[in-house]
Amino acid sequence: MGTAVLANDMLWSAAAEPSRRRLIDLLLRHGEASASTLAHEVPFSRQAVAKHLTVLERAEVVHATQRGREVRFAVQPDVLARAAEEMTRTALEWDMRLARIKRIAEALHNETLAAE
Repeated sequence: MGTAVLANDMLWSAAAEPSRRRLIDLLLRHGEASASTLAHEVPFSRQAVAKHLTVLERAEVVHATQRGREVRFAVQPDVLARAAEEMTRTALEWDMRLARIKRIAEALHNETLAAE
């Protein structure tokens, strides 16, 4: 499995969890924040926030910066841009596939009508 595929799998796996998507939204709103700051805005513990941030960091969705005793997290915008591009590409591929299926179904339907 290529590194790009593995990175994408990690990204989609990380972003699939609703709590992590909520943290991404908060980080986008704040620019950067600590796990403690984020924990005040979500209905789960600081420990859970830290675990979710670790998953997001491994998937390179966020990066951590040490500021004194505090670790601050921020979203990696280039990773989100790559994800958006991939989603657009995937959506276009599925649109083309579905259009082909529709044409085949319509052709079969028309053949059935003509045979009656």
